[in-house]
Amino acid sequence: MYPGVFLAKKKDGSIYYRSSFTYKSKHISLGSFSTEKLAHKAYLEAVQLTSSPKAITIADYNRKKRVLSFEKWVVLINFKDNGMYFKNPIYLRPKYFEYYLDGDPFSPLKFDVDDLFFYSTHKIMRRGGHLFVADYGMQLNILNRYGIKNFAVPGKDYIFVNNDNTDYRYQNIKIINRYNGVSIEEKPGSQPIYVSKIHVNGDYIIGRYKTDVEAAVAYNKAVDRLLSNGFTINYQQNYIDSLNSKQYSTIYEEIKLPKKLRVLRP
Repeated sequence: MYPGVFLAKKKDGSIYYRSSFTYKSKHISLGSFSTEKLAHKAYLEAVQLTSSPKAITIADYNRKKRVLSFEKWVVLINFKDNGMYFKNPIYLRPKYFEYYLDGDPFSPLKFDVDDLFFYSTHKIMRRGGHLFVADYGMQLNILNRYGIKNFAVPGKDYIFVNNDNTDYRYQNIKIINRYNGVSIEEKPGSQPIYVSKIHVNGDYIIGRYKTDVEAAVAYNKAVDRLLSNGFTINYQQNYIDSLNSKQYSTIYEEIKLPKKLRVLRP
């Protein structure tokens, strides 16, 4: 066998080849390959990458055909440059880190260092334009970590302050609409007003409120009324963790639903 190559067998008895090497006292798997020659090339590429005296960047990956996967390339360069090994394609920067997706060396996601442990142990996946991680057997939209609901609309429900939609650092994400059925109306020189509305063959305005919490409770009350009137629409109610049960009940009782909504039937 060539250096760094190991013979392996699948359950059906077919043969394949694994490649690995040791760097900074850590044994690192480089992947599985169909031939011994390819596995050896991966080994040589990893050795050259980590032992070269010149600076090699992540962008260098696309300059010629590689045997190593792009993710492994990122992992090894970060280990060489920063002395920390992560299984996921993470590169450390001062005060933040980059996470590389889809083999793209030019548009990494950017996160605060506070999220480093989470993303070093949770692999990011892209599904239908959304970014997810697998967490306890479930797919978790990474926007949920910022309090942003599933299917929230960028530009309407939240914005990237610097207009960079790859920058997930906390100071760069501003939540505009935190709750279902709630939107904000802002006029120059006036305090913002929160509009609560619900969709039933068109939008029904429930009311306008001084706070988004009141508007969220109003939405919940409207949902309760529609369900009691016989509607079977699967509305997702708001969970408002800033209120205890007594506070929630007080606001709930004070909310007056418009007559058109109270008498609405399927």
